[in-house]
Amino acid sequence: MKIIYLHQYFLTPEQGGAIRSYHLAKALVEAGHDVEMITSHNNSHYHYENIEGIKVHYLPVYYENNLSSFGRIISFLKFIYRAYEKATEIDDVDYCYTTSTPLTIGLVAIWLRRLHRINYDFEVRDLWPEAPIQMGVIKNYFVKKYLFFLEKRIYSKAERIIALSPGIEEGIRKKVPGKEIHLIPNFSDCDFFHPEEKDPKLEEHFAVKGKFVISYFGALGKANHLDYLIDAAIELSRKDDERVHFLIAGKGAELSFIKEKVRKNGLKNIHFVGFINKDSLHNMLNITDAVYISFAKKPILETTSPNKFFDGLAAGKLCISNTKGWMKDLIEQNHCGFYYDPEQPADFAEKILPYTKDHSLLKKAQTNARQLAEREFSKELMVEKFLLLMNEAQP
Repeated sequence: MKIIYLHQYFLTPEQGGAIRSYHLAKALVEAGHDVEMITSHNNSHYHYENIEGIKVHYLPVYYENNLSSFGRIISFLKFIYRAYEKATEIDDVDYCYTTSTPLTIGLVAIWLRRLHRINYDFEVRDLWPEAPIQMGVIKNYFVKKYLFFLEKRIYSKAERIIALSPGIEEGIRKKVPGKEIHLIPNFSDCDFFHPEEKDPKLEEHFAVKGKFVISYFGALGKANHLDYLIDAAIELSRKDDERVHFLIAGKGAELSFIKEKVRKNGLKNIHFVGFINKDSLHNMLNITDAVYISFAKKPILETTSPNKFFDGLAAGKLCISNTKGWMKDLIEQNHCGFYYDPEQPADFAEKILPYTKDHSLLKKAQTNARQLAEREFSKELMVEKFLLLMNEAQP
């Protein structure tokens, strides 16, 4: 088939960040499909690039995590109109695959279906608009009402819906009962990430030789609420425990605030390493003992499917979650880490210290993490499921 793939934030491994769409689009190309990726970049002009067979159209639509709510809305609106315009320039299209966020990208798919008879699948990465509403970003009654209407319409007009977590699947079913929904979570790249001995040179590079390293990598926004990690670090510093060291990699609107909190508290057990790509993340995970998954204490965020969790599983790392939901259940059922109450930093200290003292306990949890990745979330398994689904869409 000739497939238009709509994703406003398409990224490659070299760029870093969430690269699910890169792997899925590449799999489609390798399966013989023609893929036209429509995305955006922060440059001032249109750019076309063929990336391993994926025909990528970069539209000049500026977006950064630290934009104001109004700035984000303008970015979303610019993208949907320019994406639709670009899509209509592509001839002989058989199908459209659309991934959120933002929810508004679904408008492009609806227009293509209505005006050009191109059916679409809709992939739901987060439950919008419920997520920004619970985060207090969207407050206007009429805006909320419209977005809920739009959400239901996008779901109902899609051929199939792909959910990234059981919680997301459940939320969709409440909106469109009886709709065809497929669960394809984010995946673990078990070839690229794998358990390995710590490299002394990398320990020196990150200045963590002899330390028990807990790493956070990903967005640093309000939804991630990395205050919780800082509070945990403060609790450990009060105990004069110098064995545990935290690494934070990423960028976002809250970065300056987090750095200032670290400075004010005089914390020496936290180091910021900036935004990193996949190769640099591999190096960081080499010297990491545990990965930290952080979200604000909002019910909707318990449904998330964060890449950092699945990368941590693939690398065979102890997994620490401050969020309830399916991740907590997976971690506890598979004995590969622990959940703690983020509003009780002492709970974190109590639960992490046994792993810092008992290497066999840590090793067992890390082995369990890797086995879970291979058994349920390997890239090969998820891509195979995705390709079978797309083959059913053949015209």
